[in-house]
Order: sequence, then structure tokens, then C-alpha cells
Amino acid sequence: VTSFSSRFRFPVVLFLGLTCVSVCLCVFKFVCLCLFQMKETFARSSVSCLTLTGADLSSSDPCSQVTQQLHLLIEKSLSQRYQRQISSAVRDEVSRVLPSVVLEGHSSSRPKVAAHVTGSFVSKPSQDAGGDGRRVQGQKISWWEGQRGLAFLQDVQLQQGELVVSRGGLYYVYAQVYFRHHQGEPEESEEPEEPEEPGRRGGRGGGHCFSISYPVPILLMKTSRTSCWSRGSEFSLHSAHQGGLFPLATGDRLFVTVTNASAVDMDERSSFFGAFLIS
Repeated sequence: VTSFSSRFRFPVVLFLGLTCVSVCLCVFKFVCLCLFQMKETFARSSVSCLTLTGADLSSSDPCSQVTQQLHLLIEKSLSQRYQRQISSAVRDEVSRVLPSVVLEGHSSSRPKVAAHVTGSFVSKPSQDAGGDGRRVQGQKISWWEGQRGLAFLQDVQLQQGELVVSRGGLYYVYAQVYFRHHQGEPEESEEPEEPEEPGRRGGRGGGHCFSISYPVPILLMKTSRTSCWSRGSEFSLHSAHQGGLFPLATGDRLFVTVTNASAVDMDERSSFFGAFLIS
């Protein structure tokens, strides 16, 4: 009996093992078939949802969620596309108008060139702007401060009240002069006052103002103002400010002239003068 049972034990175990494997394979195949059918059913239902109009859908209909998600996806995709197109158009326009503007993700190797000089109370004699042979109107302000306080010079030199351009390019030039007229001061003329005349001189004359050559300065900007005050006041205060973009060459010199230098209040926050490189 013992030899008989041991003889048939191995075939029985083998049969049971094969039966279990067959059952597992059948179950796995059945599950895969069910998943495939569910996938096809879902795909057909999703495609059929696209053929339905809004009037055919209700809030409880599964197709309503499908179409809603699809609409959100389309809107997001179109929004991103339009934003890229608009950003590209704006970037192109800005780079055309101001090519020196540094856009996001781009670095600039252009060196910083700028100067801001302020009024100084150091007593210096006023200098006629035409005293050195240059024919300009008014008196040049030559006692600017370029180092202390709010003033600074970066790759620009200050010589005898003139900013010397060290690198050619498009510059923004600005100037402000603060006037303090005391009662009883003699008036030079009854014509409107012309307080500021920032100009330049250099090898290139340029034709934007009038055709002249070195060493006669070129008038860049001009402002005028007629001031009136009460007879009971001891003095009158007013300021004149101006600024603009100008192409400058290496070696050009910028300076400011006024009709009456003795009336200028040279406080560093009131009277100042400067320029910085744009491109």
C-alpha cells in the first residue's frame, strides 16, 4: 500500500499544479478581455459625446463632464498660444523702439555708462559760455559736484563743468536748475528767461538742430519761463527741468548755461545735471 501511494503521489500533484495554472490563466485572460471591452466602450461613449450639442446634455449626463473638460483643455491651450504670440509681438515691438531693453531670460554685456552731477555751494566765479571762443547764449554753470552726496560718475568724466562722453551711443540727457530771484535784482531784459541750454560740442556736428562744426556747440534743449511774484515777497522760486534722447559720439561734451548764474540755487536736490547710455 505504501509503495502504491508513493507511486501515484507525483502525478496527482502535477495534475493539481497544472489545473491551478490553467485556472489562473483563464482568470487573467477574462480580466484582460473585460478591461479591453470597457476601454472600447469608454472610447465610443467619449466620441459619441462630441457629437452631442449643449441642448442634448443634462448636468447629470456623463457626457457633460467630458465636454466640459475638453472645453477647458481647448481654452487653456489657445490661451497659452495667444500669450506666446502676444508676448513675441510685444517683445519685437519693444526691441524695435528701444533695442537696449533687457528682456526676461536675456542678459546684456553692455557696460553701464551714466553720470549725475549736482549743485555745489563752493564759491566759483561764473563763466561766460562764450568766453573760450564758443558762441552760445548765457553763462555756463561750471561748479557741479561729481563725487560727493547724490552725485556719481560712471565711465563719464567731469571737466570744467562739462560731462565728457567716453562711449558713443544713444543717451538720455536731463538737467534741472532751481532759481531764487531776490527782490531788487536788476533784470537783464524783459524777454522771457531762458534758464537752461544743455548743449554739446564734438567732432560730429549733426543736422538735427542746425549744421555747424567743432568747436561751436550744438544746442540740444532749451526752456524758458517768465516769473512774477508779489511786491511784498523777498524772493521768487521756480525750477526748470528738461530731458531728451540724443545720439552722442565719443568725446562730446555736455554742459548747461543760464541767463543769470547768480540767481541759481545750487542745492544738490534742486539743481542737477546728468546723462546715461540707452543703447
